[in-house]
Amino acid sequence: MIRSLHRILLTGLAAASLSACRVGPNFHAPTLPNRTDSPWMSRDPTAETTVEPPDAWWRLYSDPRLDQLVQEALRTNRDLAAADANFTAARAALSAAHANRYPTTELSAGGLYGRDAVTDEILELGGHRPQTTWLFEDIFQAAYEVDLFGRVHRAIEAANANADSVAATRDSVRVVVVAEVTRAYAAICALGEQVNVAHHSLQIVSHEADIVAQRYEAGGNSQYDVRRAQALVAQVKASIPTLEGQRRAALFELTAVLGQTPADAPRDVEQCVRPPQLLVLIPVGDGVSLIRRRPDVRQAERRLAAATAQIGVATADLYPTIRLVGLYGGAAVELSELTTNLGVTWGVGPSISWNFLNQAAARARVRQSKASEAAALAAFDSVVLNALKETEQALALYGAALANRQSLAEAQDKIHGSFDIAHDEFLAGSLSNLDLLTTEQSLVALDAAVASADATLVQDQIAVFKALGGGWRKEDRAAQQPSSAQTGAGS
Repeated sequence: MIRSLHRILLTGLAAASLSACRVGPNFHAPTLPNRTDSPWMSRDPTAETTVEPPDAWWRLYSDPRLDQLVQEALRTNRDLAAADANFTAARAALSAAHANRYPTTELSAGGLYGRDAVTDEILELGGHRPQTTWLFEDIFQAAYEVDLFGRVHRAIEAANANADSVAATRDSVRVVVVAEVTRAYAAICALGEQVNVAHHSLQIVSHEADIVAQRYEAGGNSQYDVRRAQALVAQVKASIPTLEGQRRAALFELTAVLGQTPADAPRDVEQCVRPPQLLVLIPVGDGVSLIRRRPDVRQAERRLAAATAQIGVATADLYPTIRLVGLYGGAAVELSELTTNLGVTWGVGPSISWNFLNQAAARARVRQSKASEAAALAAFDSVVLNALKETEQALALYGAALANRQSLAEAQDKIHGSFDIAHDEFLAGSLSNLDLLTTEQSLVALDAAVASADATLVQDQIAVFKALGGGWRKEDRAAQQPSSAQTGAGS
């Protein structure tokens, strides 16, 4: 009779588990904000193309040393190492959640000296009088939760989404590392160009100051003209230490991203005296591809999925928890009796627990989970909007920097021609020293402005690529260079 009852009960629980309903909402990908697929408002067709950007975007600069530095940083950067460790921890948590699908087991063995009701009962079963004695036991227990309402399943969903979110966080770190390596390297090269321009300007103004001094000694100029020319020399010379200090600071910035100490700084990059040149249109894709590509958007979407699953976990706490429990072992007052029929103990059956009288705390957790889901959805929308905003801003700033650099280049070309004319007329005596000095000042200022514009331009290019969210895939998709028209970056 008892065996029949057990068989019926187990069959009923198995049928219930097969027809179990998972409480809580199922996750569905959130709807993107309106007009996410619209063309970029700030795209300049002469500078950018709608081709999907490559993941290894830094290779578009065709700079082998830059590529080496990026690959090294992806291996040695400490922030990325921490992100990898966090991902490993998230995967371990996911494995722990999956383990709840299987029965839990426990093996216990031990001896207890004393007297209690259980010991007395065992003694009476053996025909002994109750007494203070040893009680030995070795018990193997197993319990399996019948996931009737999907608590375990939802917990696994949440853990899986959390692991995906941590993976996306790690990918976001890779995006930042790649961008920071390229940014620091470009700054070193651009400052090298600015130092060279400053030295060249110093040579020009020093040469002109020498001519003014010679003419003064010959009675052709005043001491005031000499001092004014010398002041310009000192002014140009004063700019060089600042530029060199900024260059060393950029080198140490690069060193830190590479996960090295300042003593191990890659000094060879100081030989670079021209910022990386991008001789192709920047591939920017479109808004939809941006959303698919950016790790921070994926991170926000996975956090929303985890929050949705947590609603199911909290809702399942409103319902009974059903477990199948079994045990087998022995309990006796003599070690020799543990394996005899007299000492054997076993049992199997269902275990149901349900806190149905006071569910205020459980219902509060459900409300909390739903509020967390609403917050995660709002955060997702915010991340998407921020991604679109960052890309538009980066494109707008790059377009402005490109136009600025082109105008400065035109002005530079004209001032160099004007300076040649002024120099010749000054030597011929048909131009005053003040006019020559004014032309010199304009020449020095424009040369420095063009070099500074080169530095700004490459940094704005990098900002565009960073906003596009490339650089996180370990398996690099081919970074094919578009064969279309060049930008003005290298002009």
